[in-house]
Formats: sequence, structure tokens, C-alpha cells
Amino acid sequence: MSLHRLASVIIGVPNVNETRSYYEEFGLTPDSDGWFRTTDGGRQLQVTGAPTRRLIELGVDVDDEEDLDRVAHNLHRLDIEFERTAHALTSVDLTTGVTATLQVAPRRTQPTVPATAYNGPGRIDRTGRAPGILRTDRVHPRKLGHAVVGTTNLAASTRFFVDGLGFRASDFIKGKGAFLRCSNDHHNLLVLESPVTYLHHTSWQVDDIDDIGRGAQRMLEDHPERHVWGLGRHHAGSNFFWYLKDPAGNFSEYFSDMDCIVDDQLWTPEILEGAKGLFNWGPPPPPSFINPDDLAGLMAGTHSMTQ
Repeated sequence: MSLHRLASVIIGVPNVNETRSYYEEFGLTPDSDGWFRTTDGGRQLQVTGAPTRRLIELGVDVDDEEDLDRVAHNLHRLDIEFERTAHALTSVDLTTGVTATLQVAPRRTQPTVPATAYNGPGRIDRTGRAPGILRTDRVHPRKLGHAVVGTTNLAASTRFFVDGLGFRASDFIKGKGAFLRCSNDHHNLLVLESPVTYLHHTSWQVDDIDDIGRGAQRMLEDHPERHVWGLGRHHAGSNFFWYLKDPAGNFSEYFSDMDCIVDDQLWTPEILEGAKGLFNWGPPPPPSFINPDDLAGLMAGTHSMTQ
């Protein structure tokens, strides 16, 4: 796969300073110009100002200039405008307004974290106390996993990312969404049918289920209102999850144990219906996860900006 990494996201929010403070507490490391770093992925999140919360830009890494040529040919065939330089290409999904910037970059090899030892029936893989309860360090996300964006035209947005940019489809929520990938991870982008364009959530990889719990517990200690949904395991992607809410209303997810697709020939996308489109086990999602509390306000804000 010539696309090989979701490199970064730029999100826009009305309350920049408050939201930046949240993501520092979430475990990301502040950098210059409103950027934040992950442990393994470098500069992967920028928080900037916008009238309403939204996903402004996706950064995607590709192998070489020939990959950019291929994307340029696809976009031209679809009659979609783009800008091309020697080592980058930029285009906009007109439905969501999300800018996609593809850039030539070397592939990153994520450092291997030794598997956490867990005991099981008849299996003693560890002795003494579980390592998860002995950790005292803060949880710091390893990398950006994916972003989820609402689109008013699911077919058009899917066509832009798949037929235009070269993302591949992993699974679908029947009539509602498409899980797309630009790496070996099950998904790096989920486009969801919505009455308005907005950023639903960003997702951040941590070491294991213990660090999901530790990270969420720390974020909730003095702010129980941040809790959205978790702990659970998704069906699409199979990952463990816990969702929190940032001050702008975006959800942020700690995740671990994501499906990886290393051979497309061995993977068949499914069309998921009902609960499987959301989760495999865990508490049921709150109504606000599917229809965020500020959805009406976002719709009104979008309408006023178009007048």
C-alpha cells in the first residue's frame, strides 16, 4: 500500500486554549504553534481556532513521487481540484471541507512494546502482582490512530478518499459509514452520514487495556463530566476503547489492540448492521455518542455561515 501512515490531524475549535490544555492532560506533549506530539508518531495534532468544532486537515504519508502522480491522475479523472508540488499534494473533500495533504515521507517503524503478561485458566504467564496495577507513570499515547468526521454526502466523501486519494475500505456500517485506511491499521478514517459536517472524535493508541483504564481514570478524577462511553470493545477494528469529551465537544478515544490488515487478499470487508456497527461488548453507547448534544447548534452555526 503506497499510502502508509495517518501522519497528523488539524482540528479547529472555538475555545483554543481550553482545548489545548485538555490534550496536554490527555497525555500528548505540547510543541510549537499549537502542535502536540505522541511518543512514537511525532507531531500529530494541531489545535487551532475555528467558529465551530471541525476537522480541518488530514496529513497522510506516501512512499514516493510516483504515488503522488497516481493520486493526481485519480483526482483529475474525478474532476477534483488539487495542488501539487514536488513532494506533496493537497486536495479538499468538498462535502466536508476537510483538506487532505499527502506528503512523501519515509516509513516509520514503531518501537515494539513487549506484550503485557496476563494469566489465564491453566496458564501462568506472570507471577506476583499484575504489571498494570504497578504502573505509576502518566499514560502517553503512542500514536494517532484515526479520526471520525460527519459528512452530508457519504458516497461523495467515500469516493474522494477511496477513488481519489487511494484509501482502502475495511468495513462498512450499512447506509451510515465507511471505515477507511491509509496504513495497516483497520481504519484511519471513518466517514459517517450526518446532517452536518463536524469532527466526531480522534483516537489515540496506548499500550494495552490497563493504560486505557488508567488514562481514563486520571482524566475523570476531577472531571466526571468528561466521560462519554467505555470501557468496551468495538466489532469493526476489534479494539478496546474508552471515550472522553474535550472542552469543545469533540470525543477523544484511548484505544489498544486494533486489527491490522497486512494482506488485502486475506481481508473481506463486512457490511455491519445494528450494534455491530458500534460495539461488540461493553455498556450501550449513550444517545449523545450517536447524536452529539451540540448537533443542533452545529447545524445552526453552519447555516449562519452560509448566509
